[in-house]
Amino acid sequence: MNDVDLPGTPVVELDTNGGTLDVSGPGIPHVRLVRAAGARVDPHIPIGTRDPALLTLTVDGVAARILPAKGRISRRSYRVDAAAGGTAYRLVPASYADSRFLKDGRRLGRLDSTGDGTVGAEWHGDATVRPQDVAVGTALAAAFGTGAAPWWETTLDVIADLVP
Repeated sequence: MNDVDLPGTPVVELDTNGGTLDVSGPGIPHVRLVRAAGARVDPHIPIGTRDPALLTLTVDGVAARILPAKGRISRRSYRVDAAAGGTAYRLVPASYADSRFLKDGRRLGRLDSTGDGTVGAEWHGDATVRPQDVAVGTALAAAFGTGAAPWWETTLDVIADLVP
């Protein structure tokens, strides 16, 4: 049975120009992700960068770790790792549109976001999902988007761009 312990729905406030993302809501810890001022902005990434040196993550005001991968050819290269309150999280693309969300290596569910600040969630049937899990997962999905093309399709696109 799916055990989702949520007193409220997360509210996402994404400011792509200002480089801030806030997730909050009734009974949900406040998650804030901030892009460093003056950082070069990649318009394909909602928060503007995948460089961990330019990102600051806090959960209820406590510093947390954020480590997005570079985002190259494989789906796995678009993963985002975070750690908060002794818990390790990973968001990794699973299809064109959605990503698997893991907590300490165990699947919690699937998240989807096109980068507009809206996040959909489908929690795994036997997962125990807590408010911090929802808040962190929502923040990662909103900040970096979800899903990616498979490596072979990306490789073919790169080759096609090189051929006159």
